[in-house]
Amino acid sequence: MPKTLIVILGPTAVGKTDISLSLAKKINTEIISCDSRQFYRELNIGTAKPSENQLNEVKHHFIGHISIHDYYNVSKFEIEALKKINELFKISDYAIMVGGSGLYIDAVCQGIDDLPEIDKSLREQILERFEKEGIESLRIELKRLDPEYYAIVDLKNKNRMLRAVETTLQTGKPFSSFRTSTKFKRDFNIIKIGLNFDRDVLYNKINLRVDLMVENGLVEEAKEFFKNKNLNALNTVGYKELFGYFENDYTLEKAIELIKRNSRHYAKKQLTWFGRYNDINWFNPNDFDEILRFLKL
Repeated sequence: MPKTLIVILGPTAVGKTDISLSLAKKINTEIISCDSRQFYRELNIGTAKPSENQLNEVKHHFIGHISIHDYYNVSKFEIEALKKINELFKISDYAIMVGGSGLYIDAVCQGIDDLPEIDKSLREQILERFEKEGIESLRIELKRLDPEYYAIVDLKNKNRMLRAVETTLQTGKPFSSFRTSTKFKRDFNIIKIGLNFDRDVLYNKINLRVDLMVENGLVEEAKEFFKNKNLNALNTVGYKELFGYFENDYTLEKAIELIKRNSRHYAKKQLTWFGRYNDINWFNPNDFDEILRFLKL
């Protein structure tokens, strides 16, 4: 019988960690994290990493394995995650992958095409243009060139939008076409378990989690890395809003409000991404027994 990778996915704050821990203990296996924000060893509170106790309950991989100063991309993750999954299959019939980063899930489940190298002069030209014209100009250009990718990308992530624009301009093909044109057949079964609540419940959980992060020291953690604010790893919800507070652009209360709002927007983007697929089996996170029945465990 082929081995099986169980993918636990869903929007931020939905409860993926708890479900994956319970499932891993049930079937005696380990967890592959595909939450790209949790890759960085320096960032803890703002990325909602599993607690030390949770990490001790079940062995995790790809949590805190790189530095915010390291270069890392989805292609490297695909290679390294597949290697680890196959190692786990030598000792278990199952492996679990959990996270909300759609592109990284896609890389493991179906592969991604290699992106072309970008001409240095073109990259510099595009970067200079948008540094002068601002991020809104970048959004408008991306929407014109590739409306499909525009609909799912984080519109506050300048680097991802720049990559899409420069790839499209160099090749004459939408960036989204490089993400979907080839699917690689894996030699193991893949079962996708999606977790979601009604919108009001999910948004309330997001708001409560942000409050808990602040109580646990998010402001102090962000202040520690304020000097690194230009790194791509820090261009993420929970940190960039506090950087604006440190720069006296607004109050702390406003920064917290922005974190909640941007987290809700991020959850909506995640669900839009996952909505493209018909192979996700959706469950309420409170229905663990139903998930077990579905998996025949």
